[in-house]
Amino acid sequence: MVRQHIPILLLLYFCAITSANAQYAKVSQQQGSLKLIKTGKGKPRNIVFILADDHRFDALGFLKAQEFIKTPNMNRLANEGAYLQNAFVTTSLCSPSRASILTGLYAHKHKVVDNNNPVSKEIVFYPQYLQQAGYQTAMVGKWHMGGEHDDPQRGFDYWVSFKGQGTYLPNPNGLNVNGRHVPQKGYITDELADYALDFLKSRKKEKPFMLYLSHKGVHAEFMPANRDKGMADKYKFVPPANMEASLHKNAPMWLKNQRNSWHGVEFPYHSSLDIGEYYKRYAETLHSVDESIGKVMAYLQEQGLLESTLIVYMGDNGFQFGEHGLIDKRVAYEASMRVPMLAYCPELIKPGTVIKEVVANIDIAPTFLEAAGLKAPAYIDGMSFLPLLEGRKPENWRTGLLYEYYWERNFPQTPTMHALRGDRYKYIHYNGIWDTDELYDLQEDPLELNNLIRSTEHLGIVKKMNKQLFDIMGNTGGMYIPLFPDAGGKNDLRYEYGSGAAEFPSYLKRGGTGTEKK
Repeated sequence: MVRQHIPILLLLYFCAITSANAQYAKVSQQQGSLKLIKTGKGKPRNIVFILADDHRFDALGFLKAQEFIKTPNMNRLANEGAYLQNAFVTTSLCSPSRASILTGLYAHKHKVVDNNNPVSKEIVFYPQYLQQAGYQTAMVGKWHMGGEHDDPQRGFDYWVSFKGQGTYLPNPNGLNVNGRHVPQKGYITDELADYALDFLKSRKKEKPFMLYLSHKGVHAEFMPANRDKGMADKYKFVPPANMEASLHKNAPMWLKNQRNSWHGVEFPYHSSLDIGEYYKRYAETLHSVDESIGKVMAYLQEQGLLESTLIVYMGDNGFQFGEHGLIDKRVAYEASMRVPMLAYCPELIKPGTVIKEVVANIDIAPTFLEAAGLKAPAYIDGMSFLPLLEGRKPENWRTGLLYEYYWERNFPQTPTMHALRGDRYKYIHYNGIWDTDELYDLQEDPLELNNLIRSTEHLGIVKKMNKQLFDIMGNTGGMYIPLFPDAGGKNDLRYEYGSGAAEFPSYLKRGGTGTEKK
C-alpha cells in the first residue's frame, strides 16, 4: 500500500522543486535589458559608496561604546549628514552580504550563500544599470565572491581588486588594475584610497560617476598601519554585558557549545587569543579606513562636488567581541547582523539626521538607482531609503526584516537559521538541529538574554512571526536550502579544558524507567 504512493509523492516533490526553480529563474532573469524607467526626478547624482569589512554597528567614535574607537570622519558624516541607527544585513557573512548589496536580493535568490561560490552570470549588479544610464563606474578594493579570482567584473569601467582576502602589507603581485597584475606597494587601506582618488581624478567630467570603495579593513587578522599601532593601548576594554553564559536564559545548546570552539571566547580561532587586545587591534586598523573617508571627501570638496555627491558608508556585516560568548559573525544576534550606516549629501540631507527605520544591505541597490533617476526593477527585494534621507517616510515601509544563514561545513558550529527582526521582537528559527528556537523582546531585552520562545504569554507572537517569516521566504523563492560541493577545511575542534557539552534541556526530558508500555 505504501509503495503505491511513492511515485505520487516523488511527483509532488519534483513539481514543488520545479516550481521553486521556476520562481528563482523568474526573479533572476532580466529579460535581456539593462534599460530602466527614468523617474524624471532631478539630475542623476554622483555616488560614492564606501564599504568596510566586519565593521560592527557600535564601533563608531560618537557612540562611545569603547574609548579606543576613534572615527573623526565617520563622526562628521553623522553630524553633517545622517546616521541610520537600525541598519542590518540579511546574511552576516562577507560574500553573501556583498552580493546582496550589489543585487538588492536576498541570499537565497542570488545564491551566493557562502564565501566559496561565485554569483551567477545571470544576475545583474546595480552598476550595470548605472552604466546603461550613462554613468562611469569604478570598483576599488575587495570583491571576494567566488573564490580566489580578481578578474574585472561586469558593471565597472575602472577596476582595482585582489584575490580573496588580500593582504594588509605590500605584495609583489597583489593587485589587479584593469586586468593587469601590479605590485601592492603600500598598506592596503592607503593604497585603495589612492586608487579611488586616481579614478576620481581621471574620470570623464561630463559623466556622472559611481565609486565603490570596498576596503579589506577591518577583516581579521587585524593589522593596523604603522602610524596607528599602539594608539589603543592606554584604554581599557569593556567586555559586553551579555558575555557570560549564566546570564542567558533558555539559550540553545548549539550556542552553549560554541563558546568552546573556533568562534567562541574560550577557544577563539583555536588559540588563547585575548579578546580585549584583539578588539584594540581592530580599532587601530579601523582608523585608516576612517582616514580614507576623509581623503575622498577632501578631494570632492576641492572639486566643488561635496555638496551634491551622495556618500554612503556601511559595514558588510557585524562582528562580535564576546557577545553571547562568541566572536566573529554569522548568527542572528544583534552584534552580528547589525551594521553601521552613514549617509552624507548636503543637498539632500539635513545635518544631524537620525533615521530609526530598519534599513538593510538589500536597500543599497534601489537607493542608488533612485539617486540616479531610475526606477528599480520589480524583482529587487530591497527598498530605496532615499526618501528617508530626505526626511520623508515612504508608504508601506517594512516592519520586519528577513535574516538567513546557511550552515557551512568549514564552520560547523553554527546551524542554518532564518530570523525575522521586527521593530520590537526577533524570532529565530533553526533548521536541521535538535534544539530550541528563540524569541526576544528587543525593547525590554536589547541584549537578547531572555529567550521567550516557550513563554505562554508570547505564543501568539511566535505563531504570527513564524507565519510572517515563511510568507517572506515563500514570496521570494526561499523555500529551499541551497547546497554546494565541499570546499576548504573544517574548523571543528574543542579545547579539552574548556566548558563541556551543553546539557539536554529539561523541558524535552520525560520521566520514567524506560519500561513503561507505549
